[in-house]
Amino acid sequence: MSRIGRMPIQIPQGVSVEISGPTVTVKGPRGELSHTVVGDLELHQSDSVLEVRRRSEEPHTRALHGLTRTLVNNLVVGVTQGYRKDLEISGVGYRAAKEGENLVLSVGLSHPVRVRPPEGITFVVETPTRISVQGIDKQMVGEQAAKIRSVRPPEPYKGKGIRYAGEVVRRKAGKAGRAGGRK
Repeated sequence: MSRIGRMPIQIPQGVSVEISGPTVTVKGPRGELSHTVVGDLELHQSDSVLEVRRRSEEPHTRALHGLTRTLVNNLVVGVTQGYRKDLEISGVGYRAAKEGENLVLSVGLSHPVRVRPPEGITFVVETPTRISVQGIDKQMVGEQAAKIRSVRPPEPYKGKGIRYAGEVVRRKAGKAGRAGGRK
């Protein structure tokens, strides 16, 4: 059996789980999320514990067991704690600001780049060089952070650009140049 798939999901106080057929809906203090379970998998709820079980031992079902458990657990964590992805901007004159809900990035392009958040996502500009993407859906938070990073990914020579917090950019030496004249 899948080690991750057989782990029970603890449902905290204040969170309600509704299972209707293949769809599971999780409601909590931060909002509501739902997921449709695929394959020969089923969800069983007892008291404050949710389990994902397999109906068959097909390879495809076994492969989806741990994934489904993790996706359902992400719903529970999202509606209770939420998710957050931090980004750092490095470069002379590179900065971020908020205009209402939108994020405005000045990252060395000929124009400022405006990023509109989708529903359920908020941008927090802690300092002009630190951005935080927050929301309850883990996939949407990661996708928006990746879109912001793709505006100006970090380059390997000087390290300028937008990177995830704690991301290490491998640096290159650059052109060595030749001292003296031609021989």
